Amino acid sequence: MMLSPPADAINIKDFVTWMGNDGICRTKVKKGADIDLVSAIENTKAVDSFYIGKHYPIIIDSSDIHSMSREARKHFSTNGRVTSINSMAIVVSSPISKVIGNFFLGLNKPEVPARLFNNEKEALVWLKEQNLIE
Repeated sequence: MMLSPPADAINIKDFVTWMGNDGICRTKVKKGADIDLVSAIENTKAVDSFYIGKHYPIIIDSSDIHSMSREARKHFSTNGRVTSINSMAIVVSSPISKVIGNFFLGLNKPEVPARLFNNEKEALVWLKEQNLIE
């Protein structure tokens, strides 16, 4: 489970997103969310709003997700689009989030380094090892 979002986090339909003091973006999928392309694009705009012209890693807590459309998975893969994200760690602590996460990594193969983790602590260690925090 990720740390609680700060008061100034961006709160949209299916996500809560914020930039950590460590330069790592965090986004948490809201409980029971059914992520479609519109929702995916809305969250990408939130993620890309933190720094202009700078790239940074992201931790995505997808533990409470219900479903994600094929179009949303394709969008989140970063393939063929400009993004601020240079690596992604996906926290999957529920059975459904593990299935969706493995499906995403297996079929959509993100253009940036990406891995699944059981908790935020493991995800942070891996992101810092990637040495991609500017």
